[in-house]
Amino acid sequence: MAAGNPYEALGVSRTASEDEIRSAYRKLAKRYHPDLNPGDKKAEERFKSISAAHELIGDPEKRARFDRGEIDADGQERQERQAHPGARHGHPSPEELSDIFSDFFAQGGQARRSRGRDMQFALTIDFLEAVRGGTKRLDLPDGRSLDVKIPAGIESGKVMRLSGQGAAGRNGGPQGDTLIEITVAPHPFFRREGTDIHVEVPVTISEAVLGARITVPTTTGPVAMNVPKRSDSGTKMRLRGRGIAAAGRPAGDQYVTLKLVLGPVSDAFEEFLRRNQPANSVDPRQALTDAV
Repeated sequence: MAAGNPYEALGVSRTASEDEIRSAYRKLAKRYHPDLNPGDKKAEERFKSISAAHELIGDPEKRARFDRGEIDADGQERQERQAHPGARHGHPSPEELSDIFSDFFAQGGQARRSRGRDMQFALTIDFLEAVRGGTKRLDLPDGRSLDVKIPAGIESGKVMRLSGQGAAGRNGGPQGDTLIEITVAPHPFFRREGTDIHVEVPVTISEAVLGARITVPTTTGPVAMNVPKRSDSGTKMRLRGRGIAAAGRPAGDQYVTLKLVLGPVSDAFEEFLRRNQPANSVDPRQALTDAV
């Protein structure tokens, strides 16, 4: 199924800047992410549409090609260009001439068999699909559908080859292959580095000062972990083996970075701070002023 207009999917104009596109994507991704809308198929489809749109027009090169009409909203070559590269004013292209001669070339009274062409497609998958693996359906321009098995841990830029799923061979020759370039849509919370996953988790002042046991998200489900007493914003903690397992390698780790959030402030807490100012307070901006 072809995607809609990527600009409309993100709610931006065709003249939108890269920052405007990025901001629109983040806002919509957080709103429609499947983790925040469990069981909501419409939200899931909307999230996929948003991710595909961002993958296309969030990339300056792909955006330029789309605006010129070289690729469609799925990131695939326009079929009229793909089918007849080089054809002009009714004259066959070199590729078409080759096909014509192949049809009429004979040896011993038999037409020469030739292998079908390879077909190339782009496929955008969700971040969690890339981590966990699974099956993704790819609709082809000729009306066929392919169920593509996504290996766990796949990265953006990887090209999958499906043998015998390309164009038909000529005169009984074998079919070509289908080559699928994978793009992994960014996640609003998780970030990947190699086989490790990073996530920023908010904590309250009391949790940071007094210590607490909190629940944090992972790609395989929520887990509990301890926040040490007197933790500061930016404190990084590790969950061993909660990263990405790919190609038979051991799973990486997940790194949780604490982000201190103030939350609601009562009059009593405000008065407490006013009465208990530290005698030797530390300037948290000292490093900034020292750098200029």
